[in-house]
Amino acid sequence: MDLPTNGHSDSSSYLSSDPTERIAAEPIYQGDVDTGKTVVVCGAGGFIGGHLVADLLRQGYDQVRAVDIKPPNQWFQKFPQADNRSLDLREKENCYQALEGADQVYNLAADMGGMGFIENNKALCMLSVRINTHLLMAARDMDIGRYFYSSSACVYNQELQDTADVEPLSEEDAYPALAEDGYGWEKLFSERMCRHFREDFDVTTRVARYHNVYGPFGTYDGGREKAPAALTRKAIEAKMSGSGEIVIWGDGTQTRSFMYIDDCVDGTQRIMHSDITEPINLGSDELVTINGLVDVIEKAVEVDLDREYDLTKPQGVDGRNSDNTKILNELGWEPPTALRDGMEVTAEWIEEQMREHRKGETTSRFAVAH
Repeated sequence: MDLPTNGHSDSSSYLSSDPTERIAAEPIYQGDVDTGKTVVVCGAGGFIGGHLVADLLRQGYDQVRAVDIKPPNQWFQKFPQADNRSLDLREKENCYQALEGADQVYNLAADMGGMGFIENNKALCMLSVRINTHLLMAARDMDIGRYFYSSSACVYNQELQDTADVEPLSEEDAYPALAEDGYGWEKLFSERMCRHFREDFDVTTRVARYHNVYGPFGTYDGGREKAPAALTRKAIEAKMSGSGEIVIWGDGTQTRSFMYIDDCVDGTQRIMHSDITEPINLGSDELVTINGLVDVIEKAVEVDLDREYDLTKPQGVDGRNSDNTKILNELGWEPPTALRDGMEVTAEWIEEQMREHRKGETTSRFAVAH
């Protein structure tokens, strides 16, 4: 369907099962770029990374190197036009191999998932610090022109997020530091690494704090999915089975903002090519309760659900929203896609996937542990 709020052409081309059709679509990012540059996307086999690779190829870059720890048959999206490499970027020598001859690097690589995963895998999340550290060392030693790091809203002080009626989080609210345990602390430390490599070694770094990204070609099962995809899957399961019931983690009053993937891809590249040196929010400021998210999903899936609340499950902070003052001042732009529009596309894609796998009696490749 069309997403009239983001100014892009018919989004059906972005969702085609044919990767060649997906990269033949109009680019999401419309800025001026030097397509003769060699661009490396680390974490390219993941949700955001796959969409970013697609958009770089749409823009006509001659050399797009896609790197991920997973074997390519487990990548969320894979494009034969890219230089696809399976490398464990926790290992220093692999980072140097990945960045050889590169002009620009997008580091989206991390061991992460939704709240259920990061609550129960704090050490694994912390070990991702090796990825960014080794990539920065390689960027310094190989004179990389520009380096982007994907941080997270999980860096923000948790004491500022203890109410559903939360004040939007501005960039300054990361300090004094009290980040989300595990994943949030790793992201905050890696932000500081970017800062000090910029200050001490003149590595041109850019950092964006992502707020809850969702959309097609993402994880919707297997344990690492985030709330929009998990709740959509549950709604579709209830519709397909006829049960009419959904289990929600927490009491449903928690508040969040959710950013559609196209806006993330656009904003990431805007920040990469900007003069913004300090970490900056990249997220929607459309605050919604989890119950409100389920309302949106019900409409998208065309189902009415009886809700059960599981208070024993991880539910994260009580409230989190993005203050977009800085990105509006710096770029004259903020993520434009309304939640109802993005979720309609996302739900349509997830339902299509689920029905296809049910018909073929197959298991979603997104459920593979990664």
